Amino acid sequence: MKKLSEFIAEAENKKIAIGHFNISDLVALSAIFNAARKLNVPVIIGVSEGERDFVGVRQIAALVKSFREEHDYPIFLNADHSYSFRKVKEAVDAGFDAVIFDGTKLSFEENISIAKECVLYAKNKNPDILVEAELGFIGISSKLLDEIPEGVQTKSDFLTKPEEAQEFVKMTGIDLLAPSVGNLHGMLKTGHNPSIDEKRISEIRLSAGVPLVLHGGSGISDDDFKKAIKAGISTVHINTEIRLAYRKSLQLSLQGNPDEIAPYKFLKPSVTAMERVIEQRLKLFNNIN
Repeated sequence: MKKLSEFIAEAENKKIAIGHFNISDLVALSAIFNAARKLNVPVIIGVSEGERDFVGVRQIAALVKSFREEHDYPIFLNADHSYSFRKVKEAVDAGFDAVIFDGTKLSFEENISIAKECVLYAKNKNPDILVEAELGFIGISSKLLDEIPEGVQTKSDFLTKPEEAQEFVKMTGIDLLAPSVGNLHGMLKTGHNPSIDEKRISEIRLSAGVPLVLHGGSGISDDDFKKAIKAGISTVHINTEIRLAYRKSLQLSLQGNPDEIAPYKFLKPSVTAMERVIEQRLKLFNNIN
């Protein structure tokens, strides 16, 4: 099977993107795997620090590995949004395929220093592990939002600058970069997140010289996704949308079957609801009609 880096390079060449979806349990993992396998496309499972604490770092690594090995399928695992070297190390030691150091709340120099430390450790452990870092603050929570989170700026002057991206990649040696290009974590209740600056994406990709990742995909319009992928995005993160589908379906399932106490029965509709959302996104990202 090809490595994750090879799938990302292939996606870039084809002007498509790999879908990255977060989970907190086996219910969501099953939905993501089912949808990806139905379309025969690679997929990345993401687990943030909070999600890893809930499901277990080594436990989720074993689960994803079992899906990959049993079905000989390109499903990969990423340690999403790790805020310290210690958390990155924990995921690397557990056998994750990729890790993200999120130093967006730190100074430019501190972000570079810790990201570089993460790269050196990960590559020494396993050269195939991909290390991603972020440049530009887009918020930290995947949830429904009443307004743009405090500290998040989506206007051009505050987005990731191509020259800074170039320096950051050069100084750290990261494999992937997640820039701020008008995106934000979470999904506005209006259903319309700010527009994406595809010109900035093109400029950053050219300057940085590494594949780009779009975080905060929930709430972005289909048209903006297409433009972003064409401009140089090769991986897209989705979390809030599938969390919302999970919760809504679970609420309806429990309301409609108040006497049901078997989790595998009242959770089945949630798997189906998430599959629908994930399949739609994967079709869009992979240009499948």
